[in-house]
Order: sequence, then C-alpha cells, then structure tokens
Amino acid sequence: MVRVAILWLCLLTLPSWAAQDPTAPLSWMAPAPVQAKSTSRAVSLPVLQSIVCERECVAVMDDQVVARGDVLRNFRVESVTPEAVTLAQGARQWQLELFNLDVKQ
Repeated sequence: MVRVAILWLCLLTLPSWAAQDPTAPLSWMAPAPVQAKSTSRAVSLPVLQSIVCERECVAVMDDQVVARGDVLRNFRVESVTPEAVTLAQGARQWQLELFNLDVKQ
C-alpha cells in the first residue's frame, strides 16, 4: 500500500517538475531591473557646403545661400566667418567648419 502511495505521489509531481525550464536563471540571481534611458532626439543639422567672403561672408548650406540672421530649417545663422558658421536653435548652438584643404601627402 505504501509503495502504491509513493508511486502515485511520484507520478503526480512529475508534470510539475518537467514544466520547469532547466535553462532559466536561478531566482536568487535575477538581474537588476533595467531603467529606461531618456530618449534624446538627434538633431539633423544642415550640411555646410562652402563659405564665400567678399564684403561680408555668406555660406552655402543644403543648396541655399545664407547670411548672418537668416533662418534655415528652424536654425538661425548667428555668424558666418571665413572658417566657420555658427547656428542656433533656442539656447543650443553649433559651430560648423569646413574641411581643411591643406592636406599633406
């Protein structure tokens, strides 16, 4: 009688034991919860193509000629110098420079 009870006990617990995933990590070694990072949107700046200076400097950006004070794609042109163009959007500023053509071989 005892043998039959032990056999039934083993047969009844077998499905619950088989339902466990042997590859699952141990519960006491669960990884710390990952906090979501704040998503910062990357700003797509206009492409600086050239700077031309005669009396005052103007720049060609995204196939448009812009000077100081102009607005291009929500960016205000703060200054145009022979070396760089400064753009502003709100409180943020970017300084775009041309590639230096003085390449040494």
